[in-house]
Amino acid sequence: MLPVRRLLAQPRFPSFSLARSSSNSSHKRYDVIVVGGGHAGTEAAAAATRIGAETLLITQKIQTIGALSCNPSMGGIGKGHLVKEVDALDGLMGRAGDYAGVHFSILNRRKGPAVWGPRAQLDRSRYKEFIQSELLNMPRLTVIEGSVEGLLVSAADPEQPGKHRVTGVRMADGGDKILCSSVVLTTGTFLSGSLFMGRTTSPGGRMGEAPSCAGLSHSLKEVLGLKLGRLKTGTPPRIIRETVNFSLTQLQLPDPQPTPFSFINTHTHCKPEEQIPCHLTVTTPGVDRVVRESLPVNSHVQQDTKGPRYCPSIESRVLRFPGRQHQVWLEPEGLNSDLIYPQGLSMTMPPELQLRLIREIPALSQAEIHTPGYGVQYDFVCPTQLFPWLQLKSVQGLFLAGQINGTTGYEEAAAQVPVFPLRACGRGVNAGRTALSLPPLSLSRTESYIGVLIDDLVVHGVTEPYRMFTSRAEFRTSLRPDNADLRLTPKGREEIGCVSQHRYQEAVRVQQGLTEALSTLNSISLSPPCWREKLSDVGISENKSTLISGEEMLLYTDVSFSMLASTFPDLLSPYLEFAERIKIEAVYRPHCEKQQREMERMREEESLSLPPDFDYFSQQVSLSNEVREILDRARPSTLGAAMRLKGVTPAATVHLLNYVTKTDRKTRGK
Repeated sequence: MLPVRRLLAQPRFPSFSLARSSSNSSHKRYDVIVVGGGHAGTEAAAAATRIGAETLLITQKIQTIGALSCNPSMGGIGKGHLVKEVDALDGLMGRAGDYAGVHFSILNRRKGPAVWGPRAQLDRSRYKEFIQSELLNMPRLTVIEGSVEGLLVSAADPEQPGKHRVTGVRMADGGDKILCSSVVLTTGTFLSGSLFMGRTTSPGGRMGEAPSCAGLSHSLKEVLGLKLGRLKTGTPPRIIRETVNFSLTQLQLPDPQPTPFSFINTHTHCKPEEQIPCHLTVTTPGVDRVVRESLPVNSHVQQDTKGPRYCPSIESRVLRFPGRQHQVWLEPEGLNSDLIYPQGLSMTMPPELQLRLIREIPALSQAEIHTPGYGVQYDFVCPTQLFPWLQLKSVQGLFLAGQINGTTGYEEAAAQVPVFPLRACGRGVNAGRTALSLPPLSLSRTESYIGVLIDDLVVHGVTEPYRMFTSRAEFRTSLRPDNADLRLTPKGREEIGCVSQHRYQEAVRVQQGLTEALSTLNSISLSPPCWREKLSDVGISENKSTLISGEEMLLYTDVSFSMLASTFPDLLSPYLEFAERIKIEAVYRPHCEKQQREMERMREEESLSLPPDFDYFSQQVSLSNEVREILDRARPSTLGAAMRLKGVTPAATVHLLNYVTKTDRKTRGK
């Protein structure tokens, strides 16, 4: 893997004219076709190629691959965990963030490391530059421009679950047919997307780009019989930087030392002193007044379609919490950009009212808008129709990833790719494994936030755009951002094959270093008086009489590994590069050990598969009609997934367990 700085110094962009046209691609059969070049699509395509699949990425514009459609940032609480896990599986997002970041910070630092939120403001141009540089130079990956009109469907393989089988795609305009073994749809907001600004509505998924073909939605709904829903989102106006009075805002500085997202990067491309600040301001009563005046001419707000709960428009915030001040973060769009992204001011009112609204904020009283905000409504496929590896239960060879599954955010979209690799190679990897006749893989909730994300989607579905939070994970102390490489990289290499040898060897080296360091710490065992003599500033209780190991000393808040290494240099100085990670491991190890029994129980439940064609109504198992209906509708893949369904009682779970276990024994006995 080339260092980040070397990639910048020696860009590897091929000419876009080298991309094959659809007519050329139609003569070749691919293992995997990925439709859509957003965050889910780029990670899916990259993951599929890493496991050896011949892959085709179809996007409307090659020049928009890797575009940050909305906010110029990455990570945060919960989301940062996903970025680290994508990176641990050798994905692109973490390294791209290290290359493009201009303002790095760790959110929630006052709390424990398990819920820290790595975050960065990004330079839009640099992020897109990195993603395109990586993708357009990947072996086994072909990228073409075009729109997919529909799916090629044939009879299902009777030996596998499903009513249909997808064998390729049909392009728009020319109608070229391109054959493949697996298709991954990552359509984002473009699936029957509509743009809203005031009373004006137009087809599209992103301003300034052509709408997707309506035929794809038709194929999913009418041909394949899938259940689709409708969601909405929005974006704020972009403000010209020089028209903002930053003296009336609160300065928000980055961390003095940037923390890379990627486990294989020791530093970020942006030097500490080159980072740029953000600024914070708040809304005023005038903002509320403009919002109320705009309602009659704001059709997007009047729609019943559900939008993101945790990133609502300013109209939604004012209507839900009238009279309150709302924070507005003024975020730079890049080192050399003259635009500011006002986080918290997503709006869909007419442009002239948008200008009136932002000027009600003192710091923006003279502001000028470069590009007005707008709203988007789009189709999504109800994700309960998916297997945990993100293949549709009723359609062989068809995988879905990203916002088409009802999620919101770059990180949630990208994470559904490694999900492929991890979870069943959900998208990229699993699609690639399916194409190569390899069994699908999946990640459990006990292994990763990716597993939590996908399990929530396929078991519970969504009624609003899904956003990741640390509170969604049961085993937060074990699923930390700092140990994602130790949790996932070995599996990515040994079981999936999507991780490079270089990354795998680095993860093994780190694991060995941490293990040796903790073992050495435990070999150091002193009495409390001896520790007080060596570390006089540490408040060891006078009542403490038993021996204390070096690892136990790290449980004291004011004791760092560096302090211990300076006290025992011969023993501990070789492990100083892991100082912070050793401290975190020592602090959390007692908690993680307590969680192991519960995690093992959940793994056992997840290991018991339920037949995909199980007839819950005819089988002689003691279940109420209500529970039978719930199970038949959700079609859970495992006993653990069935237990998490609302309405499935503990008694019903026991009866189901006994019946399936008994049936399984009879089957093995034949």
